[in-house]
Amino acid sequence: MVVMKMKFPFQKRVKLAQGLWLLSWCATVAGAITFTLGCILKTELRRRAEVMDNSDVHVVPNTLMIVGLASLGINIFASKICQDALDAERFPRWKNMLKPYFAVSCFFTILMLLAVIMSYAMKGSLESSLKVGLKNGIRFYKDTDTPGRCFQKQNIDRLQMEFQCCGNNDFRDWFEVQWISNRYLDFSSKEVKDRIKSNVDGRYLLDGVPFSCCNPSSPRPCIQYQLTNNSAHFNYEYQTEELNLYLRGCREALVSYFMGLMNTIGAGVLSVFLLQGSVLVSLRFLQTAMEAVAGNENTEIETEGYLLEKSVKDTVMEFIEPVMQFFLFKNQVGEGSSEAPADP
Repeated sequence: MVVMKMKFPFQKRVKLAQGLWLLSWCATVAGAITFTLGCILKTELRRRAEVMDNSDVHVVPNTLMIVGLASLGINIFASKICQDALDAERFPRWKNMLKPYFAVSCFFTILMLLAVIMSYAMKGSLESSLKVGLKNGIRFYKDTDTPGRCFQKQNIDRLQMEFQCCGNNDFRDWFEVQWISNRYLDFSSKEVKDRIKSNVDGRYLLDGVPFSCCNPSSPRPCIQYQLTNNSAHFNYEYQTEELNLYLRGCREALVSYFMGLMNTIGAGVLSVFLLQGSVLVSLRFLQTAMEAVAGNENTEIETEGYLLEKSVKDTVMEFIEPVMQFFLFKNQVGEGSSEAPADP
């Protein structure tokens, strides 16, 4: 059963070819934009690599970059077809190329849609990656003399000031780690000795935070130490001092930032997907409408174009069967070689 059959007089075919040529170049520019958006997202994720535990989230920008480059090639090829579309002598040379072209184009168009879906569905993976990465970043904050961690303190401080956040979940995360290096502790001091002896791990823990947690909007000088001791500071109550420190955790701030970026990119790529789909549908109508002209002396006759020659199910099976036969043949060859008798 033919799907979406339409009649195409000569003038309508001309307008279709001209419009498709323009549309294909618009889609080419959109493909370049998709590639650029993938590069931007990739760069932003790499900038925060020190506070991320895995690289699973990079699948979104990598996919965007791949489909962006593929879109460039697909649409440049489509524009070349449009130039020859109305020439009854030149158009038939594309006939053998169009079937694999549509298969490749549909694959990358579907991949583009998957990239859009993944950009909205990566919140869980992003949050778990940041949870572990920020935890390690805070733990290694003091290791400014350790190779490979020399810039960890600088990175965390910049992160907290840029995103106006503190700690992983909140500022209390700093209470659980020793974030001051031993080289800056006076071990002859009774206070330092008592703090180190007060916990099993022998760490110097205190209810304080780094300077980068301080909120510059606070009307009073920042209180970094003895945060939970109201009597240590004049006119102070840590449960109500909302402006003293950043209260939002860095994981929440980064997840919000990256999901906002991914959702914006996803909306843009969805528009590119619709544009790419329009190119493929229009090109299919043009191809089928021009097939009736091939070999006919009168090129201005009215022809019929359609989207699919068979039903959707039959068309999908037509593409899948050769692939299945290839793998079945490969498996049979492998089984035959393994069952071959050994030489005496």
